[in-house]
Amino acid sequence: MSAQAPILFSTDADGIGTLTLNRPDQLNAFDMDMVDAWRAALESAEADERVKVIVVTGAGRAFCAGGDFAEMAKFSGMDSMARKDFLYRHVHRIALTLERMEKPVIAAINGAARGAGCDMALMCDIRIMASSATLAESYINIGLMAGDAGAWFLPRLIGTARALELFWTGRVVGAEEAERIGMVNRAVPDVQLLPATYELARTIASKSQQAVRFFRRAVYQSQTMALATHLDMVSSHMAVLEDTPEHRAGIAAFFDRNKK
Repeated sequence: MSAQAPILFSTDADGIGTLTLNRPDQLNAFDMDMVDAWRAALESAEADERVKVIVVTGAGRAFCAGGDFAEMAKFSGMDSMARKDFLYRHVHRIALTLERMEKPVIAAINGAARGAGCDMALMCDIRIMASSATLAESYINIGLMAGDAGAWFLPRLIGTARALELFWTGRVVGAEEAERIGMVNRAVPDVQLLPATYELARTIASKSQQAVRFFRRAVYQSQTMALATHLDMVSSHMAVLEDTPEHRAGIAAFFDRNKK
């Protein structure tokens, strides 16, 4: 991709793919081209066997300011069905692609994440946040609601009451509070954001990838399963994993250590 591409994607020798939102002059606010490139990059990373873990971050001083206001202004000339269709055919594809994704996705929140930008971070499996970064469900300030999946993800992370407070007030949440209430996994000093994120990504990438992917399926699918159904599913996963080279090597290494 060229330096002007709205999304940059690269892969390192450890199998870590980095997806960078690349409209820094617009605080990485997304337009249709950026959303479509974002989805395409995720799909490409999912299909690439070299990629084990995906890190999402923003170029410049923001993670993502949400929807581009110049793009949103075009909606005033559309009818309601055309507006709904834009969300369905473009913005929603990111959430649905991430739902199907089997590889871990870590958001490195390097600056402000507002509205849909906040929600895009919530869609990732894990969030590491710079101490100077901020999050806000800011839709209410312009008379809107989350049109992507914020109202689905946020209550599952922090509970219904806290989520409604943030949706109804649009207030800004700093890194310390975000960590405390569970919006992010960890808040770190700004200079440690990428080192901490890549250290975590490399740790995950070093593990059995089939086990990592089965864990992801089990955790997310369990949210809509009865216990008995979940147990039936994970017993199948366990049975399959016991045939993998990684499991057998781990058991052999355990016995070797105990012999010494």
